[in-house]
Amino acid sequence: MRAFIPAYDLRIPGSLSEALALLAREPGVWQPFAGGTDLMVLLEAGKLPHKRFLSVAKLDDLRGIEVTSADVTLGALTTYTEIQNHRVLRKEFSLLCAAARETGSIATQNRGTLGGNIVNASPAADSPPALLVYDAEIELVSARVVRWLPYHGFHTGYKKMQLASDELLRAVRLPRRVKKWRQYYRKVGTRKAQAISKVCFAGAALVEKGAIRDARIALGSVAPIVLRAVKTEDALFGNKATPTVIAAAREWHHGISAPSISLSGSKRCSASTFVVSRVGTKLSITAGSDHRRFCSRHGGRHPRSPDGPVAFGEARPTIFH
Repeated sequence: MRAFIPAYDLRIPGSLSEALALLAREPGVWQPFAGGTDLMVLLEAGKLPHKRFLSVAKLDDLRGIEVTSADVTLGALTTYTEIQNHRVLRKEFSLLCAAARETGSIATQNRGTLGGNIVNASPAADSPPALLVYDAEIELVSARVVRWLPYHGFHTGYKKMQLASDELLRAVRLPRRVKKWRQYYRKVGTRKAQAISKVCFAGAALVEKGAIRDARIALGSVAPIVLRAVKTEDALFGNKATPTVIAAAREWHHGISAPSISLSGSKRCSASTFVVSRVGTKLSITAGSDHRRFCSRHGGRHPRSPDGPVAFGEARPTIFH
């Protein structure tokens, strides 16, 4: 059954300060949204519970891509299409561009935003694994304070994050230190396009003289939040990509693969483990899908792994794409 439109209230502020003032006066009452690509799906299905919305889509303070010698800063309203078309992002941040290409249809990419993908807080989102690999930072603003946080740790549980009810995500900052890194992104879904991910992988490694000098690995859709595979990274760090090292990395991935409670796989085991192999020449990933073997190993439950999430923090109304 479709939603009854007159039952909803929409405000369109003319400035960022006006939007923040409204959120400060009535915290938790107004739910911000940007492109609305997720919101419209729920609205059409009559499953949109919140009734009062604040559109931030026309706020210029949330737009733009700024490039300096040290970093690239993307406004929260940067669309997936803008990400794909940006020369520096294509050259240095290929994981994020790959994630943008994998997100929905062309229409969704034209309207959906990076900020919405983050604050919608789905563990199956395409861009968060790339942001974790890049050690991204995010800027949160309110009428009270402006603060920067590391993206790693921003999501604290399923649909929970370190975002107060009067705050907006304004920008995402990517340090420019991965230019020489080898990067690999892969999304596994039910279809080759326009599918919610069953497993999403982003990985990057700095390889010098055959040895892995640094590595970043992140997984989406395998747990209530996107995960950095820190222990797997440690198993690779400083080593050459020998069969022994790859086997150790594989074991850590067995440990962190887990049932996801995202929309793509409720009460099921996600596609099984990833293996990082041949890092000396490239990053390549083999995705397994033996659900029965994995479920029998973990009893169908989320294992408490060294890389696993800690569920704490404040529930926050979603900012849709």
